[in-house]
Amino acid sequence: MDSAEARALGSMLADDYRHAHPFPHIVLDGIFPEQLIVLAKQGFPAESLASDRVFEIGYAGLHKRQILPEECAPQARELFHFLNSMPVLQFLEGLTGIDGLIPDPYFEGGGYHEISAGGLLGIHADFRIHNRLHLERRLNLLVYLNEPWDEAWGGKLELWDRSMKQCEAAVSPLANRCVVFSTDADSFHGHPDPLQTPPGVTRKSIALYYYTASRNIYKEVPKHSTMYYARPDDAPEVRQHARWLRFDEHVHNWLPARLARFVVRQRRRLIRTDAAKPSA
Repeated sequence: MDSAEARALGSMLADDYRHAHPFPHIVLDGIFPEQLIVLAKQGFPAESLASDRVFEIGYAGLHKRQILPEECAPQARELFHFLNSMPVLQFLEGLTGIDGLIPDPYFEGGGYHEISAGGLLGIHADFRIHNRLHLERRLNLLVYLNEPWDEAWGGKLELWDRSMKQCEAAVSPLANRCVVFSTDADSFHGHPDPLQTPPGVTRKSIALYYYTASRNIYKEVPKHSTMYYARPDDAPEVRQHARWLRFDEHVHNWLPARLARFVVRQRRRLIRTDAAKPSA
């Protein structure tokens, strides 16, 4: 498909995207050729790579593996380069009405994602600025690679309303299902319940992020990193963990760097001390 055809296809779906709740998004099944999904699965590294990032930080990411595309086999690299290509960008611009989209050649936070049994990713709004490129993050594109997938395993992508009162959409991570959504300061999403997958089964996906440029980005967009929010019915310890994650981020935003690091260290030291005290 050439770029003009891709943009026209995106424009045909634009109303569905822009009027979706709780924030602009769309779920597209079977949009990619099946052979592309097969290649994506074949290119998914089973063994750990030196560049892998593994998250074991509780509500902010548990049993989560992030794989850099440039370290993968050639067919996987070609797939990610295609998803950063002009036809895909034109499709996304037609879909969202956001012109001038820029892909991330560094795949900051993107690439292959894998969550194993017991893993989760808390409800959050994504980081807003790409610090290396000084660009504003505008869109997420997710492609799931799981076939088969049992609903009893969990792992649905939850989209929460802007006041964090209720989940308004839940998307199962089925193979060749693509989700595109806007990344505003209150585009809350995640899969916060631990996976219940059997041994040897993981939740696999592709994640790509797209940006726009601005000469005044730091004036126009508040600079913060990923902000985590607990759901209303989450356990008290989960809610407290999410509050502390937000507290740390606000400290880094508002205090000088050395003072911020001191405050966060002191806060964490107090938490460890309280945890070590014998219960009454």
